[in-house]
Amino acid sequence: MGQGIATSYAQLAVDVFGVPIEKIRIVQGDTDLANGFGSAGSRSLFTGGSSVQIASQRTIEKAKALAAQELEVGEPDIEYRDAVFNVVGTDRRVGLFDLAAAQPETSIYVDSTSTVGGPTWPNGCHICEVEIDPKTGKVEVLAYASANDVGHVVNPMIVNGQLEGGAVQGIGQALCEHVVYDGQSAQLVTGSFMDYAIPRADIVGPITTVLDQSTPCLLNPLGVKGVGELGTIGATPAVVSAVIDALSRAGHGASARQLQMPVTDAKVWRALQGPAAA
Repeated sequence: MGQGIATSYAQLAVDVFGVPIEKIRIVQGDTDLANGFGSAGSRSLFTGGSSVQIASQRTIEKAKALAAQELEVGEPDIEYRDAVFNVVGTDRRVGLFDLAAAQPETSIYVDSTSTVGGPTWPNGCHICEVEIDPKTGKVEVLAYASANDVGHVVNPMIVNGQLEGGAVQGIGQALCEHVVYDGQSAQLVTGSFMDYAIPRADIVGPITTVLDQSTPCLLNPLGVKGVGELGTIGATPAVVSAVIDALSRAGHGASARQLQMPVTDAKVWRALQGPAAA
């Protein structure tokens, strides 16, 4: 999907199994192995990730029973750490991978099903600073900052990337992205990136992103919250409100309140000219 979710899944498995991350292989999107409809509504980590963690823990529990048989001791005498099952108080041990290889199917198979208590509800505060050229109506986003209540963070780099990428996408929706159809023929005019105003990295100045992990979600075992929509939802009203505020402070409040997304340079210029030019 492109959001780095496979990396986060692998990290969760590593935390349980205590093995190097290169030993973990995540398989998804293969209808021969699984079914479903993929990610939707930021559910990948809080549902899929929770499932990975729970399945990993169940695999260790099953492997403990197998290790107890292999080492001929009671299961309570087995402890697991860093891919090795040890008999408590002795030097007798068997490795996780050796144990798996010794099974009839040369693997330890667990089919795990789990659920979460409900959806997650992240929160955020997004603020942007804009500057408008009164001669051309060009809007420049000088700076953008956001504070985001995201629950427990598994991979800060991925979360920041989603928040900042989502913000740029939202800024693009606010300022330039527009699907245009011909009024007479209903033909799509913006049918390719040659004609569609896709946002670019230089659409915004410095971005400051703060992650608040003080309130974990109580509806999944990871305490995580979905973050995919935080940037896109927060950016559009932040940018449009900033443009309206700037125009209102310049004495064009009546025209500014009529603006609709995308607030393109041409629309802003017409707002600056007053009702006669609108």
